[in-house]
Amino acid sequence: MTYTETTRTSWFAKLKNGLVGTLIGIVLILVAIYFLFWNEGRAIQTYRALVEGAGLVVSADSANVSPANEGKLVHITGPVKADSMISDQQFGIRADGALRINREVEMYQWKEKSESKTEKNVGGSEDTTTTYSYSKEWSTRRNDSSNFKVPGGHENPDFAVSSSVQTVESAHVGAYKLDGARIASLGDEAAIPLTQADVDRMADSIATTRPVKLNQGEVYIGNSATSPQIGDLRVRFERTDLAEASFVGKQQGDSIVGYTTSNGREIFLSAAGKKDAPAMFDQAQTENTIITWVIRAAGLVGIFIGFQLFLGLFGVVGDLIPFIGSLVRGGTAIIALVLTLIVGPVAIAIGWFAYRPLLAIGIIAGGVLIAVAVIFLRRKGAATAVAPTERVVLGRGTGA
Repeated sequence: MTYTETTRTSWFAKLKNGLVGTLIGIVLILVAIYFLFWNEGRAIQTYRALVEGAGLVVSADSANVSPANEGKLVHITGPVKADSMISDQQFGIRADGALRINREVEMYQWKEKSESKTEKNVGGSEDTTTTYSYSKEWSTRRNDSSNFKVPGGHENPDFAVSSSVQTVESAHVGAYKLDGARIASLGDEAAIPLTQADVDRMADSIATTRPVKLNQGEVYIGNSATSPQIGDLRVRFERTDLAEASFVGKQQGDSIVGYTTSNGREIFLSAAGKKDAPAMFDQAQTENTIITWVIRAAGLVGIFIGFQLFLGLFGVVGDLIPFIGSLVRGGTAIIALVLTLIVGPVAIAIGWFAYRPLLAIGIIAGGVLIAVAVIFLRRKGAATAVAPTERVVLGRGTGA
């Protein structure tokens, strides 16, 4: 089923929106510049903290807690053991030795999709034709059908059962105690197959008139898993397990917690399996570099969008004649790109000067020296090329 709607936006309404877009663009540009500047400080402070930590870390035997390492940055590797039994308390599903139990619930429901096409008119107005289509899907999140363009006949009920996550409060790596969530985040997930007894117990706890059935180790709430109806549910349980893990952090009693470096940054490194300290610090530095470049890219995109919004008013004015507006927008996009390539690197460079003054000065000095050397060598080469050369003229002899 589809529904089509056509709306007209006047030129004055577009002009008003363009003015608002200009203000939003200015704010977006300033925010993006700030994050580019902040990112340089974050990157270098994290780098320095990791370098400091790599020089301080002490490898400890996870089997025994050594009082000599109290307050130090330590690296441990060892077997993982949950400190308590966890279960899905609502339905009594247990997972012996697991670090986490995840209850995932999907509902079969309506989904709305919209596609729009805009045509510009002489005088600056534009007509937008939007087509709404509706399909059915399984989703862990409820699509609010009250916000649909055509809610009638596309109502999505509430979830009769909600998703949930249960995590152990703490676990041990050898003799050391750690926060359960930090360890569980490293583990692997595996399905917990249910029995008919589990399903019968769940049926008594779920407020629904639909049948509750066992289907391939999961729970199906509905008449038929092969012919689902709107509001049917699928419920599955997963457990998270981890055999061995490695951590770098501060030894505090028999616990491993975050270690604060001299510049105020916290170090807490974790990895599944057996990893030595140098490898963990190298990985942390790699992740820091990746995050730095991702934020740089996001900041540049933000500046570009901001300049496009800032310059968008010119396109609105040009829309008085449709094809002129398109040409103006093409031109403002190029201008926005050029301004982005100027403002973005400048913001990053200012960050470099603020947080890496000596390195920045060294790079500039090195660049100046290279430039001077190139100029000197070119001038010397030119002088050599135009220097006079001695010519030998051989005269032709005469016979007696």
